[in-house]
Amino acid sequence: MTEVSAAAFQRLMDRVDTLEAESEIRRIQTRYMFLCDTPMPEYGVENDEQRINQIMALYTEDAVWEGVGEYYDGQFGRLEGATAIRRHFENFWGQKKDPQLLLNVHYLTSEQIHVKGNTATGQWVHCQPWIFSDGSSLLRSSRLNNAFRKQDDGRWLITRTRTENLFVAPLKEGWATDFPAASVLMKP
Repeated sequence: MTEVSAAAFQRLMDRVDTLEAESEIRRIQTRYMFLCDTPMPEYGVENDEQRINQIMALYTEDAVWEGVGEYYDGQFGRLEGATAIRRHFENFWGQKKDPQLLLNVHYLTSEQIHVKGNTATGQWVHCQPWIFSDGSSLLRSSRLNNAFRKQDDGRWLITRTRTENLFVAPLKEGWATDFPAASVLMKP
């Protein structure tokens, strides 16, 4: 190869690496949201412990999970390390509450992903309706500012989940009339 064509080839490879990183980061973030949905849509995941294991496989050991801003700072605070993040999810799903959460679906939009070598950040706006067994419902929206790192084996993982509440709005009872008790979408 000539010097010019070698440089052009390297630029092309850098662009491919960036596109692959963006794609993998997008997949990881949407997988995280998918695993947090209720009812759990992942076929074969039969309990919350298995769900949490699937979620934790997306995080580095030194990851940070934090809620910031007026609403989330007091609700979630800052959790450092995989063990603390796992406890957060165990507290959320492990304690069966009344009223029971029947439906929780995460919608992501306004995506921005910025890759810099083996690290990246991503910002999204997410919106999620919640329906509870007592008939109450709410719509929650927040912004996400997350960080990711490429591991030595080539996998990208989450190093930071940071969320800031935009709004919580109560929904009128009966706004959603038909929703499943269990998901069968991913069943073979």
